[in-house]
Amino acid sequence: MPIYDFSVQTIDGKEKSLSDYKGKVLLVVNSATHCGFTPQYNGLQKLYEKYNDKGFEILDFPCNQFGRQAPENNEGIHSFCTLRYKITFPQFGKIDVNGTNESPLYTFLKKQKGGIFGKNIKWNFTKFLIDRNGRVIGRFASAEKPEKLESKVMALL
Repeated sequence: MPIYDFSVQTIDGKEKSLSDYKGKVLLVVNSATHCGFTPQYNGLQKLYEKYNDKGFEILDFPCNQFGRQAPENNEGIHSFCTLRYKITFPQFGKIDVNGTNESPLYTFLKKQKGGIFGKNIKWNFTKFLIDRNGRVIGRFASAEKPEKLESKVMALL
């Protein structure tokens, strides 16, 4: 099953097919509003602004599984991110990335790139880089700043 076969819920509760992103380079990230890594939204936004017109998209999936660091509802998360960090990239409904209720998208991503610490996502702001053909090219830990991914994004564009 390619990534384009998945549908996800937008931040405002609508169904969105990932096939809408065919032909684009994607960075999929699980985020949180009250995490030590939350300032990465600044770097993500800068990458988005720099490369969006060249076919780059960031898909942001808020998650409250790690330290309960995304306690708000979807509307609260979106307000926080747009007001505080001025993000303009797509945000989706809050999901689980591990466990019995994990998003099928994350089951797929983890199967493609298990990571150095095993398959489970270990914390907020784990990132998956996907090429224009829908292949998962890389998985990056929370501490990997978005700015450090710029050369990898450029190479895929």
